[in-house]
Amino acid sequence: MPDFSKLTTLAAAGVLLAACGGDSGNNGGNGPGTTPVLGFSLAVRPAGTAASRMASLAEPYTITDASGNTLTLDKVEMVLREIELKRADRDVVCGEDDANSDDDSNDDSSDDASADDCEELEFGPVLFDLNLGGGATQVFTVEVAAGSYDKLEFEIHKPEDNGDANDAAFLAAHPDFRDVSIRVSGSYNGTPFTYVTDLGEEQEQALVPPLSVATAAATDLTLFVDVNGWFRTGAGTLVDPASANDGGANESLVENNIENSIDAFEDGDHDGSDDNGTDDGGSGGDDGTPDQGSGDN
Repeated sequence: MPDFSKLTTLAAAGVLLAACGGDSGNNGGNGPGTTPVLGFSLAVRPAGTAASRMASLAEPYTITDASGNTLTLDKVEMVLREIELKRADRDVVCGEDDANSDDDSNDDSSDDASADDCEELEFGPVLFDLNLGGGATQVFTVEVAAGSYDKLEFEIHKPEDNGDANDAAFLAAHPDFRDVSIRVSGSYNGTPFTYVTDLGEEQEQALVPPLSVATAAATDLTLFVDVNGWFRTGAGTLVDPASANDGGANESLVENNIENSIDAFEDGDHDGSDDNGTDDGGSGGDDGTPDQGSGDN
């Protein structure tokens, strides 16, 4: 089950809602109780084929391949930061205004225009413990401005001991995640393993159709992580996760699989599948064969 104790970090730090570093105008004339609320969830593909998924909701997460290899995942943890929604039909890269905030050449009109382009959910960094049982698990809710959003941006992040105050606070609570963005524990053909990576990856996921957030309404967005395909070759054969650690033969293979395993969509019923039917809840096939890309990375 998800470790909600990690999510207390969100409450302790608070959830900062801004518009690309500016005022998002959430209240914008709306009275009390009329500001839209976004529910953010995480989901994974249940182990097994489509016919057996509903019967495979219990942890641990066990998958096999045609060669008889068996991979069991007991725990999957991922560090994310800078989760942002971009308004539809706006030509902007979220986060750029913060990077250029000290540049005196940026005029106020430019800053004001771009301030409405993004809704920035600044958690960061935060450790997420994925629910391997399938379905979507809501991890937080936050007020957002009404409108249409066509992209979700976020970063898979390795916290570093480099003087950054946010990283320092995170590492004080999670010292084992210094220079680690993802940690997986389990067993491969009965042999225990721990896989860690320092993968740092900025992701931009297209929302098709765009996510519509209405005034005084609740909207649900799911970030889907297809761990089924992380430790597989292009042909679907499982590889030993220990061989994908730093310097291992399968390091690049697995990191590429992780980069291509993430999707995002509207999911009001929290079943881990796209409400609009444009995605079946994962980027790979039922046999776990990785897709060659699941978003605008």
